[in-house]
Amino acid sequence: QVQLVESGGGLVQPGGSLRLSCAASGFGISLYAMGWYRQAPGKERELVALISSGGGTTNYADSVKGRFIISRENAKNMVYLQMNSLKPEDTAVYYCYFSGYWGKGTLVTVSS
Repeated sequence: QVQLVESGGGLVQPGGSLRLSCAASGFGISLYAMGWYRQAPGKERELVALISSGGGTTNYADSVKGRFIISRENAKNMVYLQMNSLKPEDTAVYYCYFSGYWGKGTLVTVSS
């Protein structure tokens, strides 16, 4: 069955960086767009970034443009989210997404 497993979250100071990983299993990701979403405490889940099947097209939420980079390695069935210049408002649980499937999420906390 389809599984998405996120990793790489943690506590980081403002201005710091983290790299999130999403390991997909049960299907090959190479034909599909993939995405990262996040949900902050008390807020609705929101789109962070999308990447096309081949990786040539990416889209970002305005709040993360210029700071986050989504990428993928189809041969490894992996999707990544490089997060730079992190802000306290980036604190959230980050989820990997594919076609109605969600991972369990990884918590990112940005705090001094």
